[in-house]
Amino acid sequence: MTSLPRNFGSAFDLSSLKNPVTPQELAGVPITKENLMGDVLPASHAQVVVLICWSSRSTQSQAVMTALGQLHATDSAKPEGAGWLLGNVNVDTEPEVAQALQVKSVPLALAIVQEQVVPLFETVPTVPQLRMVIDKVLSLAAERGVGAPVSPSTSDVEEKLEPEEIKALEALDKGDFAEAKTVYREWLNRSPNNSLALLGLAQVELLIRIAGVDSDDVIARANLDPVDLALTKLAADCEIAQGNFEASFARLITAVKRASVEDRKDLREHLVALFALVDPADPILIRARQQLASALF
Repeated sequence: MTSLPRNFGSAFDLSSLKNPVTPQELAGVPITKENLMGDVLPASHAQVVVLICWSSRSTQSQAVMTALGQLHATDSAKPEGAGWLLGNVNVDTEPEVAQALQVKSVPLALAIVQEQVVPLFETVPTVPQLRMVIDKVLSLAAERGVGAPVSPSTSDVEEKLEPEEIKALEALDKGDFAEAKTVYREWLNRSPNNSLALLGLAQVELLIRIAGVDSDDVIARANLDPVDLALTKLAADCEIAQGNFEASFARLITAVKRASVEDRKDLREHLVALFALVDPADPILIRARQQLASALF
């Protein structure tokens, strides 16, 4: 758990920001510096607060926000209510909030319990996985006297999860990416082309590649040295993790165009692996696939 900076409440005047809010239906309460300090943190002593950090540049973060909104709406319809509060942080228009919450990439989900910030996940989980995460944090919070005990009504959901999926989630919860990768590969050996296993493997391999990396530094160095293909691929990874799909794809496609035949194969495989992390219907992905085909043929 981490605490917000003590000087956060007076750190920056958000009225100077001019970025427009994306016109879309948002899940949860939009979080600003003012309501975070004045409403959300005090409320976290009575109920768990879940925040989804998103960007208009990241369709993945918006998808997670929508899924969390649906989950919150389902819980709110229960006689006892949701038992947790949902807020969303637009990292593009609220940079100081994002900085205070230590947001390095989106999507990022956080829980706030008694004014303590608890990271939940940085990937794109399925709805059953979201259910498990929310129920777990509610149970842990209840042990600290925040909120009500969680009814053991989610066992049916857990039983529907594949055993490898549960093992991989447990490994990710511990930060053991190598173990999660092994489990996803075992799942694919048993069930080749399973879409959830393929997505999970692609996500964890990305997490392994960018672990401990200073994304801004890598991207800056790659911009200065586009001939370094290893640096180019790592920069593209960082941009994908930040939700900047267009920049990531453009970087690799540009590299493909000027690469040797042997290097082209490696770059293409890396690019296709990144394609797997993006919604197939995303116009950016569709355009990138067309551009890759043109570059190769």
